[in-house]
Amino acid sequence: MVNKLKFSSCGHIRSDLAKDLNFSKLKHCHTWVFHSFNGVLLIGSLLLLFVVSIGSGYFYNTNSFQEPIVHDNANRTSKFGGECNVFVGNWVPDESYPLYNASECPFAEQGFSCLANGREDKEYLKWRWKPRNCEIPRFNVHEILEKLRGKRVVFVGDSLSRTQWESMICILMTGVEDKKSVYEVKGRNITRQIRHLQVRFRSFDFTVEFYRSIFLVQPGTPPKHSPKRIKKALMLDKLDDINKEWIQSDLLIFNTGHWWTPTKLFELGWYFQIDGKMKLGMTINGAFKKALATWKSWIEKKVNTNRTRVFFRTFEATHWSDGSHEKCDVPQNPWSETNGKDESVFSDMIIDTVRNVSKPVTLLHVTPMGAYRSDAHVGTWSDNPLVPDCSHYCLPGVPDMWNELLFAFLFSDQQYQIH
Repeated sequence: MVNKLKFSSCGHIRSDLAKDLNFSKLKHCHTWVFHSFNGVLLIGSLLLLFVVSIGSGYFYNTNSFQEPIVHDNANRTSKFGGECNVFVGNWVPDESYPLYNASECPFAEQGFSCLANGREDKEYLKWRWKPRNCEIPRFNVHEILEKLRGKRVVFVGDSLSRTQWESMICILMTGVEDKKSVYEVKGRNITRQIRHLQVRFRSFDFTVEFYRSIFLVQPGTPPKHSPKRIKKALMLDKLDDINKEWIQSDLLIFNTGHWWTPTKLFELGWYFQIDGKMKLGMTINGAFKKALATWKSWIEKKVNTNRTRVFFRTFEATHWSDGSHEKCDVPQNPWSETNGKDESVFSDMIIDTVRNVSKPVTLLHVTPMGAYRSDAHVGTWSDNPLVPDCSHYCLPGVPDMWNELLFAFLFSDQQYQIH
């Protein structure tokens, strides 16, 4: 039996709590003694109730998603820390797919609507991602629409980000009766070059937006007297100048990677700049790492993660049949093996960066799951069949699964591992 319990360092206990509990001596942080074990139990219960109440009030925020946020960095413990790693698994046949008809969704752009562009086989539409040790819950579109009410969802990245943006809109539209209540705010058609597109779901008072930022960092003009081969300077130490428009969002999803190639950089005259000085000898991998560090610093300094849920999607697998990106063979079924496509230096750098952000960021590590889906690419079924495409995916298709995973992290009670 415990007869005495002694406390001598109580400076951290709030005086108003002491007053409420009638412990006047706590005001001056004097040593005090409980002579009754029952008293210990009573005080312990009251303190526990207080802590729980404060904790509940802290995590409840009417301006943010109410589900617990996921942390994927080395210094934090993830709420999604169970035995289910949603990114380790395989694709299984499922006749309930696809989730929508692209021809009935005005936001699925023509270039990604493979069936409308003449693809005859439909087997690629009938696959669902199955994690090895668990199930991804089937989401209820009506429940998700309600949970998104009043929110602002923002995608930032390249054209692969745009496909996920289009996919989310098309999925959510299946739960909206009045399709005309879903519209692009300025009446713009979806094109490759528009920097900002904003679709509003009027009945639910939320928007799903896309910002085109292919490198995430700021492009600009090179310094005077630079070599003639330099047409553009990519300022690796400055985030894209439209970043202020991303901040006041409830859900923020990033991607980058597909423009970080010699053909889309050096051959077009793009070179790297840091602190106003051109870095002509810098490698693309080194520049990518520096750009991610700039993004990380921006997240830590500018984004209020008590409101904004931040995600970063890893590099998407491509399936070109040669090294020149000119030949694209699209089979009817997924590969049975990843054939090395589940690994990417860019993905590794993204993973390392996300794990070391001091604020909560969730990793969407889609590289392994996309590695199998050589069958799901646009191929020659685009709005320009003369240019094959083994980088982008058809809609409906693989980007729908990215959004299913996103919704699972946001709204499911299932505990997931994310690395």
